[in-house]
Amino acid sequence: MAEQQQSFLVPLDTYLKVGLHIGTKFRTTYMDPFIYKIRPDGLAVLNIQEIDKRLAIAAAFIAKYEAQDIIVVGKRENSWRAIKLFSKATGIPCYPGTYQPGYMTNAELEEFIEPKLLIVTDPWPDKDAVKDAVMTGTAVIALCDTNNESNYIDLVVPCNNKGKKSLGLIFWVLAREYLKAKGKVTSDEDMPIPLDAFVADE
Repeated sequence: MAEQQQSFLVPLDTYLKVGLHIGTKFRTTYMDPFIYKIRPDGLAVLNIQEIDKRLAIAAAFIAKYEAQDIIVVGKRENSWRAIKLFSKATGIPCYPGTYQPGYMTNAELEEFIEPKLLIVTDPWPDKDAVKDAVMTGTAVIALCDTNNESNYIDLVVPCNNKGKKSLGLIFWVLAREYLKAKGKVTSDEDMPIPLDAFVADE
């Protein structure tokens, strides 16, 4: 187990503490491969090894792009703090609750953007952004809970995408890995915004 923990992006306890693996009582066939077990209370529990593995893949994928070529969208309010801090740390633009259909498809709009990669915190409430991405050939990374479907998603990151602390940890890890890949930080201590800020109680 110690060797397994060493290969994780963060210690196993850190994942467990924020409930990163706690899903919902609803499950889709798309997410079945990522489910470890069903608790007696009916909640599905995600496989932490799979979460960690997908986070690492997502981080490597994101690192292929420059900040101005990526956008992060989060319509649900529980994601706003995490994506704002992620944006502040990395320079990657974010749309906390403000993404409107057409931003990627209507060149007449003042807000028109042409990203190469879209990251969504939940593909259901963020479906307008996902639809725009599909129409423009923009790659999509989505954080998906046990009740999500993965239509039109290029890379699924299974996780608790409803908890503020869970989302905070995910976006801190992605920010750290992105900045490491770009040669801007070498350790957790170098991070412009500490993990505590991402997972703080409000």
